[in-house]
Amino acid sequence: MTTDLSRQPAHVQLRALDRHEISSRELLDLHLNRIDTSPVNAVVTRDDDAAREAARAADERRARGENAGVLDGLPLTIKDSFETAGLRTTSGSEDLQHHVPQRDADAVARLRHQGAVIMGKTNAPAYCQDLHTDNTLFGPTLNPHNPARTVGGSSGGPAAALAAHLTPADLGSDLAGSLRLPAHYCGVYGLRPTHGIVPAHGHIPRPPGWLTTSDMVIPGPLARHPRDLDLMLTALTTPAPTETPWRVDLPTANKRINQLRIAIWPEDPSCPVDQKTTQVLALVEEALSRAGALVSHTEGPVHFGDSTRLFEQLLHATATAAADDHTAAEELTAARALRGDDTGPRATFLRHRTQTHRTWLRANEERARLRKTWQQFFEGCDILVTPAAPTPAIPAGSRTLLVDGHKRSFFDQTGWANLTSHVGLPSLVIPAATTEDGLPVGVQIIAPPYADRLLLALAEECALLLR
Repeated sequence: MTTDLSRQPAHVQLRALDRHEISSRELLDLHLNRIDTSPVNAVVTRDDDAAREAARAADERRARGENAGVLDGLPLTIKDSFETAGLRTTSGSEDLQHHVPQRDADAVARLRHQGAVIMGKTNAPAYCQDLHTDNTLFGPTLNPHNPARTVGGSSGGPAAALAAHLTPADLGSDLAGSLRLPAHYCGVYGLRPTHGIVPAHGHIPRPPGWLTTSDMVIPGPLARHPRDLDLMLTALTTPAPTETPWRVDLPTANKRINQLRIAIWPEDPSCPVDQKTTQVLALVEEALSRAGALVSHTEGPVHFGDSTRLFEQLLHATATAAADDHTAAEELTAARALRGDDTGPRATFLRHRTQTHRTWLRANEERARLRKTWQQFFEGCDILVTPAAPTPAIPAGSRTLLVDGHKRSFFDQTGWANLTSHVGLPSLVIPAATTEDGLPVGVQIIAPPYADRLLLALAEECALLLR
């Protein structure tokens, strides 16, 4: 059994630990051996001695009949953008190649408190600022399904490590779809939880030592099975001892699939999808209808283009926080020199980067109204299904997105994901099918705030329906 156990989902590995069929130390070594021989370059920093000590402690707890939490003894990896005490954290940047934090990011501390054995850090683009996972420090991460295709970004290392069976679970982060896009491209599950339930303190690109974080970045789990996401979500919403003693009690799913009202938003002219993606959405719709769900089509609860414009405005605003004074001054000078009729991408970028606080407050009010629109939509619907991205994984390193032969903006890759990024709704990418050449195709499912577990329950049903 131990030979194949590293290929099993996290909940199966935990069950084997609980039954004493394998020790945490043995399970760790299975994964470390896989990492040693893997060509995908997903795990970029390790501390095997510290991981083996944590595994040994977990084995001793089990021998005494004790248990630290829902992940006790489970080896897992962490995206390199999260600070890890005593373990190098670079966020993919040469500037931080020698940065060894003294404390864990809050989300990492929660995982350790629940018994997780952290065996390494997974690759990310420099400061998480690309849709490809590549950097000058560690190089590119390869897609296990096809090394000529991208893993996406910025949580490409976590998604590839899971797809290559190097880890049973990983902690990623999502601001502009950067957890969900790699999940889609690598054929794994990726959850962006409801905003605010998982703390982002200790996540870089906010500089090391900062107490504040972006108003949109959210830590979230990736795994190969929805049940594993549920375990990770429990750990990530349970405070560590150093935190204020409160916890989030997310409701469990209270409806069976044949009681769900599911809306499908299959296409939008603002972000077209290719024929393969359309076909997969049709397969998902057919499976849900066959299972008894009440399925209907929608043209969208919000205007796609307006939502995207607002997201980009808020994204560029929050990204300015860590800019150095020289860069900020240069951008302000450049923005002041713009002509009134200059509406190109660079001009829009500069205006958003240098917007006044009053302008941001107006945008934040618009965001609140957008949230209300989503809330009204979900009064008549339980789940919304959308494309995860316009296409399967694009060629590695490409700066061109082709949708059925038509060139689109490179950033359309995360257009569907970013419908929820600024309004904080729980969003889950699930693998749904593969193309003829073996590339995964996922779909995104969205729910009202705090209905994260409803998404996970539906994902588990879909995993059975789409076999």
